[in-house]
Amino acid sequence: MNKIAVLTRDCAGVNAAIRSVVRTAINYNLEVVGVEKGYDGLIDERFIPLNRRSVSGIINKGGTILKTSRSERFFSEEYQRKAVENIKKNNIDGLIIIGGNGSLTGAHILASKYNIPIVGIPATIDNDVTGVDLTLGADTAVNVALDALDKIRDTATSLERIFVIEVMGRKCGYIAVELALAGGCEEVLVPEMEFDIDLMCDEIKKGNQNGKISWIIIVAEGKAKASDIAQLITDKTGLETRVAVLGHIQRGGKPTSKDRIIAARLGYHAVKALIDNKSDICVSIKNENIYYIDLSMAIEKKNIDIDSYYKLIKMLT
Repeated sequence: MNKIAVLTRDCAGVNAAIRSVVRTAINYNLEVVGVEKGYDGLIDERFIPLNRRSVSGIINKGGTILKTSRSERFFSEEYQRKAVENIKKNNIDGLIIIGGNGSLTGAHILASKYNIPIVGIPATIDNDVTGVDLTLGADTAVNVALDALDKIRDTATSLERIFVIEVMGRKCGYIAVELALAGGCEEVLVPEMEFDIDLMCDEIKKGNQNGKISWIIIVAEGKAKASDIAQLITDKTGLETRVAVLGHIQRGGKPTSKDRIIAARLGYHAVKALIDNKSDICVSIKNENIYYIDLSMAIEKKNIDIDSYYKLIKMLT
């Protein structure tokens, strides 16, 4: 192993992981290149050299210095072969791929189909990589959303209003339930669960009659639009309802200390795994210990115990 490449998606903590990968690799006398624009960068041969100075001052920055994109081309065999050709042409002996299910699926293709040495680092705000306690970026995303929610609650309480807050989560309700529990919210709507709008509105009306002056409902984008839920609540209760869509602020922001530490540990162990000739795996922290998980398992749908979250949220309302 003489030369490795690093490819990323974007979320808080990714830059800290790049820094860890680069500086660990250099300590083991490995050359490092970054792949710009994700899998499109492999196809288009967009490689840039990285050294200790390249990653100076990025540990606290959100996003990714390597930029990224969703590559539709990569899932065509023609462009997979082009990517592999560029890897070999540039004498790259192994790749570290930082990302969520999509990125790790691409990593598994390269490793299993083309025998390219690959180690993944799970990084996604949805925390939906199987076998992983906490993915890189998830802690920051929840804390960014929680900061916004706390500010919205000030307004909701002052004006005695209902707020529906829409958060990211097309297929997974992780951010929504974490935010609802941490923020003391009254209701949460997620893709994994059915909900009864009439029951929710009855609870709101009863609460209002008993002097409850504000109500905050979290909805994951994959379940419904906040604007639609707000309109239904107003129609059924006659109470004024406001909407806040947090959007992409959840993907950015300075990484929390937890995400920076996860990034440092996983970056180091990803490089070590490549040096030790491990491939088609992702590195993970479980119960504070480092584990290697087969990528074929990591990309399977993760079952989050939404029901336990929901019961606790409702109990504490």
